[in-house]
Amino acid sequence: MSESLSEQAFWDLVELRRDLHRHPELRFQEFRTAGLVAARLGAAGLEVTEGVAGTGVVATLGAGHPHVLIRADMDALPTSDLKDVEYRSQTDGVCHACGHDVHVAVVLGVAEQLAKTPDLPGRVTVVFQPAEEIPFGEESGGRAVVDTGVLADVDLVLGLHCWPWLPAGTVGVDERVAMASKSAFKISVHGLGAHAAAPDQGRDAIVAASHIVTSLHQLQSRETRPGQRATINVGTIIGGRSQSIVPPTAELTGTIRSAEPELGATLRSAVERVVAGVSTVSDVEATVDWKNDMPPVINDGRLVRRALDVLAQTPSIEPLLVNDPPMTADDFALYAEQRPGLYIKLGVASPDGTVGARPLHDSRFDVDERAIAVGVAALAALTTDLLENPLEATHD
Repeated sequence: MSESLSEQAFWDLVELRRDLHRHPELRFQEFRTAGLVAARLGAAGLEVTEGVAGTGVVATLGAGHPHVLIRADMDALPTSDLKDVEYRSQTDGVCHACGHDVHVAVVLGVAEQLAKTPDLPGRVTVVFQPAEEIPFGEESGGRAVVDTGVLADVDLVLGLHCWPWLPAGTVGVDERVAMASKSAFKISVHGLGAHAAAPDQGRDAIVAASHIVTSLHQLQSRETRPGQRATINVGTIIGGRSQSIVPPTAELTGTIRSAEPELGATLRSAVERVVAGVSTVSDVEATVDWKNDMPPVINDGRLVRRALDVLAQTPSIEPLLVNDPPMTADDFALYAEQRPGLYIKLGVASPDGTVGARPLHDSRFDVDERAIAVGVAALAALTTDLLENPLEATHD
């Protein structure tokens, strides 16, 4: 275990994580999770506010400046848990497939560790945020929390995410872009229904939607230069009610993601061109609705340098500088958009590859739980250093 976390404290956090994994809760329904978190924060001596943005919990420790905010997300995903483990989800169709249970355990552990620090030189706020997972057209929990004014007196923001592409014991520090920008789209196709025996009398919305899907997936190779980071994904497609009817309507949703906002704008225009073109060729009406725009998570350069230095001196942690922006998105971007921020990647794969090898959002996603101690040690060490040695006033 890391020297900053006792054996007993480590296993206590592991048990908390497993309890949360057994009882996952969807966005804005994290009542049980929030209650457990609030009780432990209060017992540790923090000043606790519940019901923030619905189910969020905010707690503070210390006073004055520097003022560091650490954020953890709490919600699970609407997917079944297919792991054969004793802490498997007991809620049908809901699972912590993105590691938010680990994030809660880590940030709670950091708060409990810092609460034991005498004469803390500044203030720490911990935010346990609801609803980071955002279905099309629905509200971001990060936006809801930020809109409460939680950042009003904050100097900088920290966060972390489980990263199955790194082994436990490592912490990835992205040189600049820690998460990509994202825009979500819904494409509605309206054709004309007819009997399946007379398809010429209808205008098939599913066929048109299928052309749109294949055309969208060709965009990446034709609208981006080699080396540019971007993805286009169609995640849902719905259409038709009977095998005997030419379907009059179809709907599909998806996202575009990019490490470069300008490229994201280019792809948005290309998506609209594709939809307009297929609409004309297929003689259907098709519209594009855009929602849930999320900026990229940009790491502050000063925090990147500080993290690499501090973590290199922290026992049991191997910091890694990363310069390969992922296409995952995160509403931590809304915090880092307003304050200097750092979002680190917590390696969770076991060295032998038996645990943590599944990607995020996979129904079998799991972690090497030794990563919890690493996460606590990393964020506690970095927070302590930033309180004792405040950042210079200039921004990169």
